[in-house]
Amino acid sequence: MTNNTPAAIVAALNERPELPTGDDERFAGFGIMGLPFASGHYLGLRQFPAATFAPAYASVWHRDPVGRWTFYATTPGEQSCARYFSSSTSNDAVQCDIGVTWDAPWSLSITIPGLLDWTVTLGESRATRLMTDIGGRLPEWAWTNPRALATISRAAGRVLGVGEMRLAGTASNGQTFMVAPRKVWTVTGTRAVLRGTDLGESAPLAIQARLGDFRLPQRGIAVVANGHFENFDPTRHRRSMRTVALA
Repeated sequence: MTNNTPAAIVAALNERPELPTGDDERFAGFGIMGLPFASGHYLGLRQFPAATFAPAYASVWHRDPVGRWTFYATTPGEQSCARYFSSSTSNDAVQCDIGVTWDAPWSLSITIPGLLDWTVTLGESRATRLMTDIGGRLPEWAWTNPRALATISRAAGRVLGVGEMRLAGTASNGQTFMVAPRKVWTVTGTRAVLRGTDLGESAPLAIQARLGDFRLPQRGIAVVANGHFENFDPTRHRRSMRTVALA
């Protein structure tokens, strides 16, 4: 396995994660930013080996065809993505086992026992190579400058063909966020079976999904990224709802 494949890059990240500097809530990791299906379902993956607000965790995001989100994670809602986005749904955060296995240098499997079997194949394109090159060349100050991130977001949305993109804004629960994608790949193949139902082919949603200011891409995109969330303030931000075990 060469050092520049997604599997090798993510393995190195998991072994030696580096958080960005700051005194806010920070994270570093790998994710499938989102993957829409023609059936109206939507899936996302976050795998954070380092975060200031939680131990290492994995999270799967699922949106059903009528727009209801569920956040699954290996940690409770207050220590996972539901900390920032739970207000976008009436569904409780779900704590459960999540397996992320690299089956080959460019493909991985995500499993939630008894619920989800999802395989993803990644690839490169001129657009993803360009965005990765930009991510490696930008000065560090740009990744924490909202104006610079707004410019990068507009350019990335057009170049990648993912619809509107926002790398900075306000999450559903009220915290501001900034995301720095350092490496970018495209999803070239996928199959997902949820509760025994095949979700079908990947295709853009009729209306682009959003969680607060965060926009979910209209085609499959995977990234290695780090970023910042505003420190939680109980007087201004909404708490994650209760966490339940997988039924």
